[in-house]
Formats: sequence, structure tokens, C-alpha cells
Amino acid sequence: MKIKFMFLSILLINVGVFAQKAQIKEAQTLFEKGSSAEALAVLKKTEYLILNAPDEDKSDFYFLKGNVLKDLAGKNVDAANNFTLASESYQDVFLYENESGKFKYTVKASMALKDLKSKLVNGAMDDFKAGRFKESADKSYNVYLFDKKDTLNLLNAASSSINARDYASAVKYYEELKKKNYSGKGVIYYATNKKTKEEDAFISPKARESAIQEGLYEKPRTESVPSKKIDVNNNLAYAYLERKEFAKAEATYNYVLELNPNYIDAYINLAYLKLQLKKELADQISTLGTTPKEMQEYDKLSAKKDELSRSAIPYLKKALTIEPKNEDVTKTLLGVYRSLDMTPEYNALKASM
Repeated sequence: MKIKFMFLSILLINVGVFAQKAQIKEAQTLFEKGSSAEALAVLKKTEYLILNAPDEDKSDFYFLKGNVLKDLAGKNVDAANNFTLASESYQDVFLYENESGKFKYTVKASMALKDLKSKLVNGAMDDFKAGRFKESADKSYNVYLFDKKDTLNLLNAASSSINARDYASAVKYYEELKKKNYSGKGVIYYATNKKTKEEDAFISPKARESAIQEGLYEKPRTESVPSKKIDVNNNLAYAYLERKEFAKAEATYNYVLELNPNYIDAYINLAYLKLQLKKELADQISTLGTTPKEMQEYDKLSAKKDELSRSAIPYLKKALTIEPKNEDVTKTLLGVYRSLDMTPEYNALKASM
């Protein structure tokens, strides 16, 4: 009985391997015909069999799967997710070929990953230009996950999330940039391609000089990139503000002012923050009745509301010292003076307009 059982097990394994290879071949044919979605469906049905396959067969499977997913991402079919899955498949190729010692697809997989990253970065830019900000953010973040040294993609994901009004994602991405102490400050080394007449960027002056010496480039130009630390923190504070996380927003805006004491947006938004808190108190007051206890609560909240209005005044006055002709700030400050019955201050500001 044992011999029969072993024979049956071997027979089943051989049948499984044969079926798996047949399905991989079918998927390859579909892929070559341009039917990537159908090829992926075949591969998904086959994947459970690959666990017991030799490393070389695993390499064949995951390289094909990577190519199929890469093609779908390139066609903008669930691009961000398929990019991630494709990169994972190519990473599996590296893993199994390293274990087997047979490097059949390693170089091709590396080139495919670079090409895929380039296409997804370009796709994120196209989405942003077309106003598809959420899609742009997802693609940029997935590129960042693939190559975390390239923090520019994380910055693009954060900026796109702000434009998409996806403030939860914006907070997540900007906080990650802060943890990395991202500044974006640096130097870009440009030179003009003689053939295309367009400027290209180089990773170092040596790389640029080498291209010039080969006669491929000319007109070298170096550009200094200023720090983006203020922008990162200002946008993070704005995302907190939109999420009504007022304490975090206030702390972040104060940090922006530490970086630049004349950053007018921070003063304006700190004033707005105080007035938003005032509005929330006003909404709370409007729900109170006329019982003695509620009237006591009314007096308490009204005093706090006026205190919040007063706390906005220094920020608005500072903003006006930076931009004396800012009409929006002037109108807001006039409204605050009126609400607090600060008639002399109101008249003086009105006369200065």
C-alpha cells in the first residue's frame, strides 16, 4: 500500500507540474497577443501550483507575471496597484534566481523595473496635469515605496493629495517627509543634448562632464534648488487645519514661523484657525437654552469666544505689516474689531484703507 501511495503522489506531482507549465505557456501566448488581462487570469489560477515548483520554473512564472502586470500598468489599468504587484513579481525573480544560481531573467527584470518606474512617474505627471490628483498621488506613492531613496516621489504624492483634498493621505506623506528630515535642497547639473536640443539632468558633475567629453552634450548649467522645508510644513499644517486637528495645525504653523518669521501665510492661517475655533463655540452657544445653568454656560462660552477673537488680532496685524495692502486681511481684521466693539481700532484701520 505504501508503495502504491508513493507512486500515486509522484504521479500527482508530475501531473501538477505538467499542468502548470501548460498554463504558463498559455499565459505567455495570450500576453504576446496583447491579451494581458486574460494572461493574468490564467496565471492567477496557476499560482498555487508554483509553490512546489523548482526555482527555475518559479523564475519563469514570476518574470512573465511581472511583464503582464507591467503591461497593464503601462496601459493605465489600475496602474498604481499593478505597478506594485509587478515590482513584487520582479523581486521574486531576483530571489529565486539567486537561490538557484541561474540568472536567466535578473538583468531583464532589472531593466523592466527601471522602465516601469519611469512610465509610472510620467503617468503620475500626466494625471496631475489632467486634474486626476488622487490617481497621481497613488502612482507617486507606489513609486516611492519601490525606491524610498527617491523622496521626490513622496513629495509629489503629498502635493497631489492636497490637490485631491485627500488630507488624511497628505498628512501621512508630509509626516513621513518630516521624519526623513526632507528639505529638497540641492544642486541640479544640466547640459543640453546635442541631438534633441533639450536639457537633461545628471546625477553628478562628473557624469555630466563624461557626457560632454563624449560629444553628446553641450552648454552645461548648474542650478541650486532651495530648501522645501517651509513648504512641507506649511502644507502639513494646512492639511491638519482642514481635518480640524487644530492643536497640531497651530504647532506646525508656529514651526513654520521659526523657519521664516515673515511667512505671511502662516500668520493668516493662524488667525483663521482661531476664528474657526470661535465659530465652533458660536455653534455650541446657539444650542443652549435659557435655564440658569445654560445661561452660566452661555456667559462662559461667550467670554471664551471673545478671547479667541482677540487672539487672532496679533496674527492679522503682523500679516499687515508684511503686506499692508492685503485687502482680505484688512477686511478680516475689521470684522474682528467690529465683533469686539473695538470702535477706535476699527475707525483707525478703516481710515487707513
